[in-house]
Amino acid sequence: MRVRSFAAGVLAVCALSLPAQARITKVVVEETKSPAFDGKSFGAAGQYEVISGHIFGELDRDDPLNGIITDIKLAKPNQSGPVEYSATFTLTKPIDMSKASGVMIYQVPNRGAVYFGTPDASGPTVGSVILTSGWQGDIPPRAGLQTIKVPVALHSDVLGPGIYPNQMMPVTGVALASFVNMPPGQNSLPMTGGIGIGTPRPEPVSLDTKTAHLTKRTQGGKPVAIAGNKWAFADCTTTPFPGKPDPHSLCLKDGFDPAYLYELAYTAKDPLVLGIGFAATRDINAFFKNASHDDAGFANPIAGTIKAAIAIGGSQSGNFLRTFTALGFNQDEAKHIVWDGIESQIAGRQLAMNIRFAAPGGAAGATEPGSEAVLWWGTYDDTARGRGKGSLLDRCNATHSCPKVFDVFGSAEFWGLRMSPDLVGTDAKADIALPDNVRRYYSPGVTHGGGKGGFAVEADHKAMSVTGQCVLADNPNPSSDTIRALTAALIDWVVKGTEPPPSRYPTLAKGDLVQPTAKAMGFPKIPNAPQPDGMINEFLDLDFGPGFNYRDLSGVITVEPPKQKRVLPSLVPRVDADGNEQAGAPSVLHEAPLGTYLGWNVTAGGFYKGQGCGFTGGYIPFVKTKAERMASGDPRPSLEERYGTHDAYVAKVKGAAARLVGERLLLQADADRIVKQAEDSSVLKP
Repeated sequence: MRVRSFAAGVLAVCALSLPAQARITKVVVEETKSPAFDGKSFGAAGQYEVISGHIFGELDRDDPLNGIITDIKLAKPNQSGPVEYSATFTLTKPIDMSKASGVMIYQVPNRGAVYFGTPDASGPTVGSVILTSGWQGDIPPRAGLQTIKVPVALHSDVLGPGIYPNQMMPVTGVALASFVNMPPGQNSLPMTGGIGIGTPRPEPVSLDTKTAHLTKRTQGGKPVAIAGNKWAFADCTTTPFPGKPDPHSLCLKDGFDPAYLYELAYTAKDPLVLGIGFAATRDINAFFKNASHDDAGFANPIAGTIKAAIAIGGSQSGNFLRTFTALGFNQDEAKHIVWDGIESQIAGRQLAMNIRFAAPGGAAGATEPGSEAVLWWGTYDDTARGRGKGSLLDRCNATHSCPKVFDVFGSAEFWGLRMSPDLVGTDAKADIALPDNVRRYYSPGVTHGGGKGGFAVEADHKAMSVTGQCVLADNPNPSSDTIRALTAALIDWVVKGTEPPPSRYPTLAKGDLVQPTAKAMGFPKIPNAPQPDGMINEFLDLDFGPGFNYRDLSGVITVEPPKQKRVLPSLVPRVDADGNEQAGAPSVLHEAPLGTYLGWNVTAGGFYKGQGCGFTGGYIPFVKTKAERMASGDPRPSLEERYGTHDAYVAKVKGAAARLVGERLLLQADADRIVKQAEDSSVLKP
């Protein structure tokens, strides 16, 4: 198996080369910015440079390490036998590598985007090399995104070995495209999958609607079939129905109604071998960590300088890290560990990518795979689904290639992303113990990815920012400060062996986890505010057909949309009299609250009206005075009753910040900034 590497410039060759079977064959550097970031110096590491381009790789289809990749045997090889791919990459490094920290951080792109690639002047990543590369093969090339080109699966020798050996026939199978929350009156929509940028769904084998099945349904209603003469694989934006034939668009004669969810099950062709993204990431990281040069002789610009490698990914990218580890990709072909540590942030599922006709940009929709596989770091017997014992670490334990793991998430992951089974399994009867190499940290009362922080006071939450179709104001409670401190702790654990802070998360044993209802949670009745009942994204046991490997979230789906077998239990954290969660590693704002910080919200309109608003958390601020509270009937003490004066509130903030610094859950520089923000705030100022 190979990975192609650099072909620009000449640098000194050092460090040991990878064995012949796992080498970089060509890397093309297309742009170098040196110095980068307007010449800014980053602490002791000095100035940085950014190197970007394409890296080319080859995979041995017969190597056992690659055997888990769905359809790898159907990927057309080159003349020498391996399967080829090419990925974009960006390497951000100190210009003077003698000033580097020796740590390489791989930033896992989220739908091709990288949310931090800038070095840190004083924080946990100071002096680190930052690497990122493309891995999601269904994202079309686009400036500013990390992408990868992977081969299409094709049948060869369809009449038998040696008979028409050059004959390649398309691989076909069932695929699903969903359409929801479209603007009223729309009559033509692209066939895309996932959220965010949306990626093209595979082409249908035929544009004849008789080969497909289109349904619509209201929330809670049964699917209603739409006759084949009422829709077309076509673009009707400028041409009346039946429109201009288009394998990537769906035209509905009478237009789409946003009150409905539309689902198109059809026979598709030419699936991309998307699982190659895992192997490509493995080998790109192995090259930069260990190799001296590629096949063409281009020198690895960080060769011999990397002491430890860590991967960080959030949301979809965190799911990537979980699945990468579960499928055994943290061991390269030279039997080396790829990443010494990983930080999986705000991720509760596995990544549904190693599947024929996958849509890896999805996010816990009712018919999307992702929670079918092993979800827990510790060993658990999944008797509820009949899948036996398992752990995300089974394969790396067998090869002694497990990383140190930080599992970091918040409230929205319980409510919107089905986090509950990760902690208590599919029966929700007992806590699943964490292995020695895993630490878990929970940010109570935060939205997905955390809020913007600060100490803004808003008397009327309707005047505050509201995301999309959500009812409640955006939750400002941050998690970024906690994550910065935890990243520093992970690096110290990996590099120095320093024991990290103890895990902090809700458990059944301590009574922290309860049913997702107001009564069980102890949620207060707040005037003009919704209750949490019915807001959870239910944990579903789905049937995708016999060709699907449920334990590994791999293989071939033959039932689309999947059949719902049952709803499995989900638990959420208990709250206090204010409606705020207490277990976990809180932010300073959570310790000195200005309102109720929620991991859930309510959808205002469209198909999901009245249900949870995706994985967006809400905010219900406290009123300022006792008189206001009494007039409204709010059971939560006002800011005035709670803190008294501005100076008293600042003192509360200072105490919380100092305590969290002492617990290594907040960096001192961030504590100083937060205290200054509180001092400058308008909280209880005359």
